[in-house]
Amino acid sequence: MTDPMRMTARVEAPLSDVRAALTDPTALRTWLAEHVEVELPGTFEFWGRYTPEGDAPHQRLLHVDDRTLRFSWLVGGEDTTVEIVLDEETADTTTVTLSQSHVPDWEEVAAGTSPLAVLHTFWALSITNLVDHVEGRDLTPKCDFTSTDLRAELFIDAVPEEVYESLLDPVAFSRWFGAKVDIEPHVGGRFAMGGFEFESNPAKILDLVPGRRIQLAWEGGDGFVDTWELAGSNGGTRLTFVQSGFDEPDHGAWAGWLGGLAELRRYHELENWRPLWLSVDMTGLPEGMLTIGE
Repeated sequence: MTDPMRMTARVEAPLSDVRAALTDPTALRTWLAEHVEVELPGTFEFWGRYTPEGDAPHQRLLHVDDRTLRFSWLVGGEDTTVEIVLDEETADTTTVTLSQSHVPDWEEVAAGTSPLAVLHTFWALSITNLVDHVEGRDLTPKCDFTSTDLRAELFIDAVPEEVYESLLDPVAFSRWFGAKVDIEPHVGGRFAMGGFEFESNPAKILDLVPGRRIQLAWEGGDGFVDTWELAGSNGGTRLTFVQSGFDEPDHGAWAGWLGGLAELRRYHELENWRPLWLSVDMTGLPEGMLTIGE
């Protein structure tokens, strides 16, 4: 068993509001899962298409109090333990720390070779949606683990030229995504998550239309394709993001991109934006890859 995966996010809301969103079935169906059954202190279950291996509920409640929720979750044949802890930073600000056991190290997560490999990005997207739900903001589309149609649309309250720039400028991209990225911003240029020093076979930019379209292919230009389409809408941007050209969809990577797009929207829309994430810990994550806290 590896060390637990751990991540901490900040919510601009009182602790009581965050706890309510963690334990109220209606709220949980909004930000977490398609199906939920909660009857505290005995039952905490969620399942459906937005949950890994969500054909049926596989959770068992272990502990709940005013600040802590702990449950076991059978995933990939492993009886993992999830713990969510709330701490009051100020009267109107709460931190949420989530940890889960049995999550594989970073290399295995990146390779996507284990059913457990999707849990990191599943929770990152889910906690981001929890934060936006509690703060009264629109949510980002969830990852449908049953679908091969990887397409998402969201509205960003910023003009397309500004959104385009933040998708192509490596400094801006690294700020909102929370991980280092190196970009050569021209057709044929390289695009490397984690930076060129961590990626021996970076993606290749296939197409650029300033303010309107970015397209890149992974595995040096021979792999699946990511496409960002931007269109002006009511003074903002209607962003459509699509992954295509794969033999089998990588739902872990897709959930990771969706979580990133949620922070992209916050980056443009919040007047005094600061990163939602305070820390992210995972065994084997290369030093210098994350930009969280910088």
